[in-house]
Amino acid sequence: YRTERAYLAWLARFKDFVKAKHPLELTGEDIQNFLTSLALERKISPSTQNQALNAILFVFRHVLKKDVKGYVDAVRARQKRRLPVVLTKREVRQIFDLMTGVYRLMAMLIYGCGLRLSECVRLRIKDIDLEQDIIIIRSGKGEKDRITILPESLKDDLIKHTECVRILYEQDQENNLDGVMLPDAFERKYPTAGKEWEWFWLFPSRSLSVDPRTKIIRRHHIHPGLLQRAFKVAVKKARISKQASVHSLRHSFATHLLEDGYDIRTVQELLGHKHLQTTMIYTHVAKKNVLGVKSPLDK
Repeated sequence: YRTERAYLAWLARFKDFVKAKHPLELTGEDIQNFLTSLALERKISPSTQNQALNAILFVFRHVLKKDVKGYVDAVRARQKRRLPVVLTKREVRQIFDLMTGVYRLMAMLIYGCGLRLSECVRLRIKDIDLEQDIIIIRSGKGEKDRITILPESLKDDLIKHTECVRILYEQDQENNLDGVMLPDAFERKYPTAGKEWEWFWLFPSRSLSVDPRTKIIRRHHIHPGLLQRAFKVAVKKARISKQASVHSLRHSFATHLLEDGYDIRTVQELLGHKHLQTTMIYTHVAKKNVLGVKSPLDK
């Protein structure tokens, strides 16, 4: 939904730029000029420039049925490689000690399983397998499913948390609320599945909200911003000077596994990276150099 809103916003800006030129008259050169204007006049970042490009490309390819590949290659911004912010194991413990309740559990899951924030908040009851010690991530980045590890140390906390969530679920059933949101195709095929326990959110919001598409009042998952705020407060209290965010826990998960000697291909699978090159970035921040290189000064 957020992607749709972002795309529509960029299309509105593109329309203003081409001065309401008829869509059928638009060319790849219009895209080039618009992206150049954003880069030179607005000074936007490469990631923002690529978001604008993707929004416009979607319309050219799927609506106007125009091939503008040659123009795209000329204007696509190259991302600057930035080393991820990684917390030490001691810093991670400090942060967890300063967090409480459901936000502490969510933060520990993100670090312990290598989850993205969006993947954590979207977890459902059925995605947790306590017997096999795994978590199933449904429709992660790139709409891919994957399996990752479930820390043994979190099992008891998850069981207690699930019992509390069950009470909330039963209250919703008693109040005859509409079921939780389901993936589009699944909701059409099984319209009542949203009321089933296994599809209920693992981290449901305490308050009800209005579905932006259907306008149905239902219970959504917890808002990501609440965890981000709680995490930021804990980082500040711990007096950690790094520009750490919730996503730093995922970076730390990968880095600490490499430091502990795990194979980089295994780490790639757990993170759900499509390309090994993406995972390789963590070899540059691992405390114990995974390449085995030792500075001559230490000798």
